[in-house]
Amino acid sequence: MHNAVPLALAALIAAVVVAIGCFYLAAPGRISGSFGLRPPASDADTRAWLRLKGIRDLASGLVVLTMMLTADSRLVGIALLVFAIVPFGDMSIILGSGGRKATALSVHGVTCAVMLVVGLLLIRVL
Repeated sequence: MHNAVPLALAALIAAVVVAIGCFYLAAPGRISGSFGLRPPASDADTRAWLRLKGIRDLASGLVVLTMMLTADSRLVGIALLVFAIVPFGDMSIILGSGGRKATALSVHGVTCAVMLVVGLLLIRVL
């Protein structure tokens, strides 16, 4: 029972990341404006680059969900701690590129913080 809330949060995070990945794969031009950077050109090469982000997100979320089904909660926590690098990197790149500070902090920064807290709860550090 101690891990019920952190595991539920981990599942929610993973499901949202999978959904975002699917949106980037299916309609990259429509979702790219929500990332925090100025929307890129809408050409075939740009859509291909955006779909790379979709694959990354889809795979990341599926790894966490798969680990939830096959491993103990400590390993799920470790995975979340490692994957927290992704939203931290996204936030850093947006801030360093002059993107929307509010989006960088409220979307990517908060996601990173939640992933870190949930990961630490699952490995029983907090």
